[in-house]
Amino acid sequence: MLSSNVKYIGLDVHKEATTVAVRNAAGKLVMESMVETKARTLLDLLDGLRGELHVTLEEGTWAAWLYDVLKPHVREVVVCNPRRNALLKEGSKDDRVDARKLSELLCARMLRAVYHGENGLRTLRELARSYEVVSKDLMRAMNRIKALYRSWGIPCTGTKVYTRRHREQWLQHIQEHGVRRRAELFYQELDGLQSLRRTVRRELLAESQKLPAVKLLRQIPFIGSLRAAQLVALMQTPHRFRSKRQLWTYSGLAVVKRDSAQYRYVDGQLQRSKKPQQVRGLNQNHNHAMKDIFKSAALSSALHPGPFQDFYAGLLAKGMKPEMARLTLARKIAAIALTLWKKGECFDVSYVKSQAA
Repeated sequence: MLSSNVKYIGLDVHKEATTVAVRNAAGKLVMESMVETKARTLLDLLDGLRGELHVTLEEGTWAAWLYDVLKPHVREVVVCNPRRNALLKEGSKDDRVDARKLSELLCARMLRAVYHGENGLRTLRELARSYEVVSKDLMRAMNRIKALYRSWGIPCTGTKVYTRRHREQWLQHIQEHGVRRRAELFYQELDGLQSLRRTVRRELLAESQKLPAVKLLRQIPFIGSLRAAQLVALMQTPHRFRSKRQLWTYSGLAVVKRDSAQYRYVDGQLQRSKKPQQVRGLNQNHNHAMKDIFKSAALSSALHPGPFQDFYAGLLAKGMKPEMARLTLARKIAAIALTLWKKGECFDVSYVKSQAA
């Protein structure tokens, strides 16, 4: 039986105001309101509602803050992924309609939640995000410098174009004063980002040393201190993944297959069709930082002696294509990382042979 005290609340959050839609256990809309987007205002609204409260809002700029504010005062907070909820895009769209749809989908349990939790890792997560952002900005600055030289017909392969030692030699190739000054400014930006990246990296590694999980993951070959710290910051806890296949999907390492008309009748008997499933590549909706970590670890381990290189060579000897062998190796590393973290065990070479990927 449905409890009459259950309330399903949809929040459409914006900078100035938040639209609220409340439904009862039967799915009937019982209240609508618009309040200021402030913690005290939202908590006052919730205090005025009786019963068991379930709240949902979309993942966005305000999601992490509101999750921490609302969680202690309600039974459940679901931060949903709008990309996975096509019903939110159907029909007319405004703040009131969005709040109504969110509360309706929450009542029907049709929302896909985005993981929020593990507040004890907040410092590590913020440092990992800072390192990722600064690294991307540094890469953009380096691309701008090479693009400037190429735009004036100056070939610039390799990394010498970035070093201080050879910088003056490269600047002499530019005859135009304004272009030369622009290159000098780009070099100043590059120096500042390199210094900032080193600072963030040092703080990230220092913070990660406090966590036992990082020490476990560092035992895996080619999962060094930096990759281990990034993995812990991104995953937060291994128990959010029931199996390695869920981790593969989250990391963009899951193979997507499509099939249709799987069964047919032959002489009055139902039989399964023998046509092979169509492979559509890897899943597109994933955490790109996680995929970069496992792919880079697989590339490095395939080039250097060790148990992972032997595993990779064995796949090639069986006739597997190199790109598929690297994918299998990346999945192997991800599966081992999940197993070690969950069980709290030390790395052993037998994991490479026994654990399926």
